[in-house]
Amino acid sequence: MNAYTTFDSPLGRILLVSDSHHLTGVYFRGQKHEPLFARAPGWRSEPDSPIFLDTAAQLGQYFAGRRKEFDLPIHLTGTPFQRKVWDALREIAFGDTLSYAELAGRAGNVKGARAVGAAVGRNPISVIVPCHRVIGSAGSLTGYAGGLERKRALLDLEATVLSENPPDREGL
Repeated sequence: MNAYTTFDSPLGRILLVSDSHHLTGVYFRGQKHEPLFARAPGWRSEPDSPIFLDTAAQLGQYFAGRRKEFDLPIHLTGTPFQRKVWDALREIAFGDTLSYAELAGRAGNVKGARAVGAAVGRNPISVIVPCHRVIGSAGSLTGYAGGLERKRALLDLEATVLSENPPDREGL
């Protein structure tokens, strides 16, 4: 069964999608590649589904600056290359950024920054799979399916949390 609900975030409404066992989509309303299925057969609105309640709670904590990592059962559906890129995205630490070229290297395609950019743009689980942490080689904000204003806001949120709560440097 395919289910969905919405979550109101400080950056706008977010569509949550699930296969009932895993989170399969997190989309800002209006972003590129957002599924439009509210009236399609086989889809049901389930705002009280445990996976959606847990996702909403963790997203709320993230937006409040109280969560740096997510602990949710996710399922990413895509090509093997896309999944490799999305797995590499999940390795970018809270508050860090990486260029498309650096991400291409981590995904095993050193000269594939454009292909990596296309895969990043198709990331079905925004925020939780942190595609907003990928920037242009010169440090510029480029390409975010949810809009550059949201990308900037997410990066600013993480920078603020880190400046207020620096990582423990004990033992360095």
